[in-house]
Amino acid sequence: MTEPLQWARYHWQRLMGRTNRDDDDDERPYNYSSLLACRGKSSQTPRLAGKHRVVVPHLQSFKEEYEQFSGTYVNNRIRTTKYTLLNFVPRNLFEQFHRAANLYFLFLVVLNWVPLVEAFQKEITMLPLVVVLTIIAIKDGLEDYRKYKTDKRINNSVTKVYSRKEKKYLDQCWKDVAVGDFIRLSCNEVVPADMVVLFSTDPDGICHIETSGLDGESNLKQRQVVRGYAEQDSEVDPEKFSSRIECESPNNDLNRFRGFLEHSDKERVGLSKENLLLRGCTIRNTEAVVGIVVYAGHETKAMLNNSGPRYKRSKLERRANTDVLWCVLLLVIMCLTGALGHGIWLSRYGHVPFFHLPEPDGRVIAPPLAGFYMFWTMIILLQVLIPISLYVSIEIVKLGQIYFIQSDVDFYDEKTDSTIQCRALNITEDLGQIQYLFSDKTGTLTENKMVFRRCSVAGFDYCHEENAKRLESYQEAVSEDEDFADTPTGSLSNMAKPQAPSCRTVQNGPLGSMSSNHLAGSCSALGSGEGAGEVPRSRQAAFSSPIETDVVPDTRLWDKFSQITPQLFTPLDESDPDPPPETSYIVDFFIALAICNTVVVSAPNQPRRKTRLSSLSGMPIKSLEEIKNLFQRLSVRRSSSPSLAGGKEPSAGASGAFVSRLSLFSRVKVASPVEEEASQAGEGPQGSGSSACLPETEKQNGDAGITSVQADALPGQPSPSPLCYEAESPDEAALVYAARAYQCTLQSRTPEQVMVDFAALGPLTFQLLHILPFDSVRKRMSVVVRHPLSNQVVVYTKGADSVIMELLSAASPDGASLEKQQMLIREKTQKHLDDYARRGLRTLCIAKKVMSDTEYAEWLRNHFLAETSIDNREELLLESAMKLENRLTLLGATGIEDRLQEGVPESIEALHAAGIKIWMLTGDKQETAINIAHACKLLEPDDKLFVLDTQSKDACEMLMGTILKELQKNTASPGQASLSEGSHQSSARRDSGLRAGLVITGKALEFALQESLQKQFLELTACCQAVVCCRATPLQKSEVVKLVRSHLGVMTLAIGDGANDVSMIQVADIGIGISGQEGMQAVMASDFAVSQFRHLSKLLLVHGHWCYTRLSNMILYFFYKNVAYVNLLFWYQFFCGFSGTSMTDYWVLIFFNLLFTSAPPVIYGVLEKDVSAETLLQLPELYKSGQESEAYLPLTFWITLLDAFYQSLVCFFVPYYTYQGSDVDIFTFGNPLNTAALFIILLHLVLESKSLTWIHVLVIAGSILAYFLFALAFGAMCVTCNPPSNPYWIMQEHMLDPVFYLVCVLTTCVALLPRFTYRVLQGSLFPSPLLRAKHFDRLTPEERAEAFKKWRGAGKADQVTTTCADHPAAKSRPMCGPALIGMTSATPGAAKRGSASVCETALDLHCSETKTSGMAEPSKE
Repeated sequence: MTEPLQWARYHWQRLMGRTNRDDDDDERPYNYSSLLACRGKSSQTPRLAGKHRVVVPHLQSFKEEYEQFSGTYVNNRIRTTKYTLLNFVPRNLFEQFHRAANLYFLFLVVLNWVPLVEAFQKEITMLPLVVVLTIIAIKDGLEDYRKYKTDKRINNSVTKVYSRKEKKYLDQCWKDVAVGDFIRLSCNEVVPADMVVLFSTDPDGICHIETSGLDGESNLKQRQVVRGYAEQDSEVDPEKFSSRIECESPNNDLNRFRGFLEHSDKERVGLSKENLLLRGCTIRNTEAVVGIVVYAGHETKAMLNNSGPRYKRSKLERRANTDVLWCVLLLVIMCLTGALGHGIWLSRYGHVPFFHLPEPDGRVIAPPLAGFYMFWTMIILLQVLIPISLYVSIEIVKLGQIYFIQSDVDFYDEKTDSTIQCRALNITEDLGQIQYLFSDKTGTLTENKMVFRRCSVAGFDYCHEENAKRLESYQEAVSEDEDFADTPTGSLSNMAKPQAPSCRTVQNGPLGSMSSNHLAGSCSALGSGEGAGEVPRSRQAAFSSPIETDVVPDTRLWDKFSQITPQLFTPLDESDPDPPPETSYIVDFFIALAICNTVVVSAPNQPRRKTRLSSLSGMPIKSLEEIKNLFQRLSVRRSSSPSLAGGKEPSAGASGAFVSRLSLFSRVKVASPVEEEASQAGEGPQGSGSSACLPETEKQNGDAGITSVQADALPGQPSPSPLCYEAESPDEAALVYAARAYQCTLQSRTPEQVMVDFAALGPLTFQLLHILPFDSVRKRMSVVVRHPLSNQVVVYTKGADSVIMELLSAASPDGASLEKQQMLIREKTQKHLDDYARRGLRTLCIAKKVMSDTEYAEWLRNHFLAETSIDNREELLLESAMKLENRLTLLGATGIEDRLQEGVPESIEALHAAGIKIWMLTGDKQETAINIAHACKLLEPDDKLFVLDTQSKDACEMLMGTILKELQKNTASPGQASLSEGSHQSSARRDSGLRAGLVITGKALEFALQESLQKQFLELTACCQAVVCCRATPLQKSEVVKLVRSHLGVMTLAIGDGANDVSMIQVADIGIGISGQEGMQAVMASDFAVSQFRHLSKLLLVHGHWCYTRLSNMILYFFYKNVAYVNLLFWYQFFCGFSGTSMTDYWVLIFFNLLFTSAPPVIYGVLEKDVSAETLLQLPELYKSGQESEAYLPLTFWITLLDAFYQSLVCFFVPYYTYQGSDVDIFTFGNPLNTAALFIILLHLVLESKSLTWIHVLVIAGSILAYFLFALAFGAMCVTCNPPSNPYWIMQEHMLDPVFYLVCVLTTCVALLPRFTYRVLQGSLFPSPLLRAKHFDRLTPEERAEAFKKWRGAGKADQVTTTCADHPAAKSRPMCGPALIGMTSATPGAAKRGSASVCETALDLHCSETKTSGMAEPSKE
C-alpha cells in the first residue's frame, strides 16, 4: 500500500506504430500526502481554479503570446513571513488583540484614562499589558525573522535558466524564474519550480528524484520525459521548441497533474504527474535535466500545501477559559457590591462635607451617579482578579514540559537513530487524559519488515520450513556474525564490516538455518569488498535488512525449479509438447513476483545510481585475476546446475571480492544442516494433493550422515549480482527478494523494458507496455508486458485476494479440463489463503491474463483517450483499468509475515490497565487482524469474540441488536447457551470478569457508520473491551475516530505510520506518527512522533500524567493567588467607604502578581512530579485520575476559590485587629498585609508540591528576596511617588518592629492551617491511589517490589466484572457480564507462532468457520 512509481513507457510500436505511456492518476489508497508538509487541506478536495492554464515558452518568437498568458502568472519569489519592518507593530498588535484577555486589559487601560473613574496612575495600568504584549511580540518577531532568513536563502539560490538574449543557459536566482522559462538542472540540484521534463541525459528518458523535501521519503522515484522527446539524441533546443502546454490551474494535489502538450501541428501529447518535477525535489542519478516551468512561486504544489501549522486547543485550556469567565462574573459581582456600597455610603453621610466633597466647578455628584462611576473604578482596581499572566505562563510551562519529554533517553531508538518529536506545543496535557486509542496495525503494532514465509503455486502450498528456522535463529546468528566478522578472511572480512549491516556473513547458525544467498555471494542491499564499508549507515535501500532479504528456498519447490530447462519453452518443432501446466504456473508466478512492482534497481556502492547489466560477452576483462575469477564462477555455475550450460550467460558486474568469496566456500566445503535437510527432503516421496511439504517427523528420519556438501550445490543460489533494490513498499521488496532466492532476479528496469535473470531460461527481457498502479479502489496493480518466450501480450496482476478472486475467469465443473483445473486451483488456493490469514500472514494473490494483439490494440486506443483528457481523467482511467483486469488466470498466492514490534504486548496490557480502550483499525483480512490482536494482547485468550460481517444495512442492524440482546441475556442468566450453535462453551469462560471483543469488517463498518445505526454501534462497542476493524479504508478510519470523539465526548488518540493514517491522525484529539518504513507522511501530520509503539506507554502513563497534573494544579494556583490577593483590596473597601482606595502602593500591587509570585508556579508546572516514573509504569491504573480529570474538576475550582476567600479574610483581619486603634497610616497598615500575603501564597505552593527540589527552594527564596529588596529600595527612593500618602521608609521601620514579624507568622499559620490539616488527614485516613503510590517512592527497592505485588493482588481481588457502565452511550443498557457468551468464540491458538515452521497444507478439521446469521466462528485448532 504505497504510492507506486510510474515509469516512462512507449506505445506499443508493433501494433500502433507510435509510443504510448500511462498515467498515474489512479490515486493511492490513502492519497493524503498533499496535507503532509504543513498539514494542508486534503488532496481529495484540491483547490482548483475554474479554468485551465496555458503555458507559452519564454522565447522571442512567442513574445506577444507569452505576455498574454505566461507573463501574467506569479514569479518564483516566495515569502512565508507574516510581517515586514513597516507592518510588524500594527499587525502583531492586531493579532494579539484577537485574544479576549488582551482586549479586556486594553479596555481597562483606556478606562483608567477617564478622569472620573481613574483608580491608578495611567502608566501603572498600562504596565501589565505592555509587558505581556512585548514578550509575545519578541517571540513572534524572532520566529518571523528566522523565516525571513530562510526565504532569503531560498530566493537567492542559483539555477541555470535559458536566456533568450544570450541564447544559452545562465545562472539566475530562483526568485527571477518565471512560468515558461527553460531550466537546466544537474545531479543533486533541487528543483526550483514545478516543471515539465523535456530532456534527460538518461538514455531511457528517465529522471530519478528524491522527494524527502516534500514527504520525507528518501526512496528514489522516477519521472519521465514527455512522450516524443525521449527519443532525441541531443539536448532539447529551446529555440526550436514550438509547442505550448495546457494544464489544470494550480492546486495542492501532489499526486495529480493533468494536461497536454500541443505541437505546432495540433498534435497533442498527454501529460501526467510522471512528467512533472515538483519544487523541493532533488535530482538524483541523472547528469542533467531540462524542463519548462508551469507553476512558480506560491502557485507551486509544495507552496500551496504550506498552509502553516494547525492550532489545537487542549481540553484543559478550554476548561480554564470557562473558569476565566467565572472570574469575570465574580469581578462584576464584587464591583457591583462596591458601587452599591459607595452609593449607600454617600447617601448615609451626605450631610458630612468630608465624605462628600464637591467637584472643582462646584457641582455635587448624586450618589447613584457616583456609584456608577465607582463601578468602573472598582473594575480597574480589582483587575488583577483576571490573571493576565496566566496564558504567558502556560506557554512557558508547556515549552519546559516539551523540553523534558524530548530529553528523555528512554524515547531514543538506536536502530533509527531518532527520538521523540513534539510537533504540537500546546496539547501536552491532553496526553494525560486519553480514553480511546485508535491504532493502525502494519508498521504501528508490527515492524513493517515484511518477511516472505509461504506461497501457494498452482494449488500447492510451500511452507518454506528452512526459511522459518532461519528466522527463529536470526537473532542468535546476527550476534555470531558480529564475532565472525572480526576474523581476517580476506575479502570475506570486508563483506562483514559493521558499516554494511545489510550484508550478512556466512555462518552456521545453531540450527543450521542460513540463507543460500550468503553462500551465493548475493549482496543485494549493499556492496562487497571495499565499497561496502564506504556506504554510510543510512537508508540507501529501504527494506533491506537481512531478515527481509535472505530467503531460503523451499526444497520441494526448488526441486521443481531444477526441472525447468530452456527446451521446455523453446520447442524445436510444433510436435514438441507444451511445458507441463504446473511448470508454466511456477515460471509465471515468479516472473510476476519479479516484475509486477515499482522497485528501482541500483548499484549498492552507489545507492543513488541505477545499473543496467550487460551480458558476459560485453564485459571488459582487465586482469588475469578477473579472468581466473570468471572461470571459477563459470565452473560453479556448471557444477551446480548442468541444465544451465546452454541456457544463459552469467551476468557481469561481480567484483573480485565477490568471486573470491565463492571460491573460498568451494574450497572449504561448508557443511550445513540446511543443506542436509534439503538433500534429505529431495530424496523423500512427493506429497499428494495440494501438499508440497513433508511432515516434520519424516524430515528427521533422513540420513544424518551427510557432513559435507558443496556450496555450489545449494538450492536457491542466485547469480552473483550486487544489486540494490529500492522499494517504496516492504511488501514489494519481500516479493522481489523471494523471487531472487529462486534465481528469478530482477536485474534492471527501464521505461521500455524489464530484465529478469531467470535461472535456466537465461536473461529474459520483457517489453514493458503499461503499468496500472495500485490504488484504493482497485486494490491491485498490473503490468502489461510482451513475453520474450511466447511473444504474447501478458497482463500480470497482484492484489488483495478479495478482489482478485472476483476477477478470475468464470469456470464451471462441466467445462474443459483447463477450466476444471483452474477451478480446483482456485479452491485450494482459497484454503491456503485462509490458513495464511489465521497464522497472521499478509496475503496477496497473483494472476495473469494473455491478450491477443487485437484485444490489446483496442484497449490501448481507448486508454489513450483517457490519458489525454483533462476533465474526468480519473474516472476514465479507472474504467479503462477495469476493462483490462478481468478474466484472469490464478497463478498462486503469497503469505508475508509482519512481526510485532518489541514491547507491543506489554504496552497494550499497560494501556488496558490504565483504562484506555484500544481499537485496531486495519486494512488486512479478518483472520490476520484477529491473529495479530491476540498476539499483541489486544484480545485475551478467554475473550468472547463477536464478528460483525454483513452485506446489507438491515442485516447489520439486526445482528447488532442480536448481539446486544445476547449480552444482556447472558448477564441475566449466565447458564444459557449461546445463539451460535457452533460455539464451544467452557465453565472457565462463564466465570465473572469475562471480556468481550468485537471484530467488524469494512462492509459492515460502512453500514454501522450511517447515522441511523451510529448509536447502536456505539452501545455495542461500549460492552467490548477491544474493537478490531478489518478491511477498513483510510476514510473509514477517520470517520470512526470522529464518531467516537464527537458522540461520546471522550479524549481520543490516533497512532499510525503511513499516509493512509494521516486523516485519522488529524481527526483525533492527539495524533501520533511513527517514523517507520512508510515514509514521513504520518509524522508530518502528527502532533507527536515516536519511533516505536512501546514508547507510547511512557509518553502517556508518565509524561502525560505529569503534564496534566502539573498544568492543572498550576492553573488552579493562578486563580487562587489572584483571588486571594485581590480580595484584600475588596475587604479594605468596607473600611474606606468603597472609595476605590488601595492600602498598597500601586507599583507593589502590579508587581506582586507580575513578578513576585509568577516564577514559582512556572517552575512547579515544569518540574513537579507527584509520583515517580517507575511507579507510574508499574501501576498503570494511576492514569485513570487524569481520564476523570480529578486534578481539575469544577468542584475543585470552587473549593480553591473558597479557600482563597478564607485566606484573604485571615490575611486582612489579623493585621486589622492587630493595628486597630493605632495611628498607623494607610501604607503602614498595607505593608504587613502584602508581606503576609506573599508568605501565604508561596507556602501554599509548598504545601501543594509533592516533590520539592533545590530549584523550587531557590526560586521561592528568590521571590521573597526580590520582594524585600524592591520594598526596601522603593521605600528609600520614593519620597513623593504617590501623594499625599507615600511608602517612604515603611519597610525599613517594619523590619525593626517585632509586631510585624508576629503578624506575618500568625497570619500565615492561621491562613494555611485548614489546607494543611486537610492534606494531613487525606494522607492518613483516606489517601487517594496517587498518595498511596507516592508512599512507595520512599521505600527501598525490595520493599517497593513487594508493595507493587500487594497492590496488584488487591486490584485483582477487587476486580469487578466487565460492564458497560463506564461508557456514556451505554448507561441506558444493562451491564455486560458476568459471563459474556459470545456469538463467536476464538482463541489465539488458531494461529500460534510456534507452529509456523510445521508444514500444514490442509486446514485442520477443527479449524472450520461456522457462520450463523452472518456470524463467523473460528474455533480452536
